[in-house]
Amino acid sequence: MSQHSFVESTIRGFTRAVSKALQAEHAATQPGLLQHLDPRVRVIGIFSLVISVILCRRLEAIAAIFLIAVAIAVASRVSLKSLAKRVWLVVLGFSGVIALPALFLTPGEPLFTAAALHLSVSVQGLRTAALLVLRVETAATLTTVLVLSTAWTHILKALRSLRLPAEVVTMLAMTHRYVFLLIETANQMFESRQSRAVGILSASEQRKMTARTAGVLLSKSIELSHEVYLAMVSRGFRGEVRLLTDFRLRPRDYVGLTAFVFSSCLAAWMGR
Repeated sequence: MSQHSFVESTIRGFTRAVSKALQAEHAATQPGLLQHLDPRVRVIGIFSLVISVILCRRLEAIAAIFLIAVAIAVASRVSLKSLAKRVWLVVLGFSGVIALPALFLTPGEPLFTAAALHLSVSVQGLRTAALLVLRVETAATLTTVLVLSTAWTHILKALRSLRLPAEVVTMLAMTHRYVFLLIETANQMFESRQSRAVGILSASEQRKMTARTAGVLLSKSIELSHEVYLAMVSRGFRGEVRLLTDFRLRPRDYVGLTAFVFSSCLAAWMGR
């Protein structure tokens, strides 16, 4: 294994993240169900479905919302393969670990017993774990479909039009852009050091180099943030982010909003 495997794998992971984000922005320009709706309708509709998922207590109702989320993804030309890799498997890993103790700790009718380990899985425990995993999978699928089918700037403007504080919107916008900028800067610094390195560095030297690089990157980010803020103020920035795109509600937007709200209320009522 290469002596630079840790740093290289980290930088490559960052590069893959940037590539996926660029693909997401490209997918937002494709014709599809959500793409034809006003961004405000998309945000309200998806968030209403997420709230209904949180309120539901029945597996059947949450499963129905999950199928709706998959149907919306297909109609919006979001790749199910991408969802499986980026959302379903990842969420299953994290939520599965959290839900695993519920299988053994929830009292109820025994479903499976391991006498040698003094453990038993109850029917109620299995249902509780399945409810948690399915709820997280559905909410993550809905929000991911929204992000993949809507430009980030349009999401922020939609949130602002729904009276989200300007400070929060500005913070989200700057954070989103700074992440990509810092990733690009870190990649350039790594390539610069790698092109000037002679021989193979020991593990301790690699750790020292990584720590120094992180320190320099942090210093650059602080300096850059100050310079960007001064540049924004000099150009008239007063805390409100404005876009050239204007949102207009059309008849299909009202139909879509009605369908979202009706589906959310129906699922919440059936999942009581």
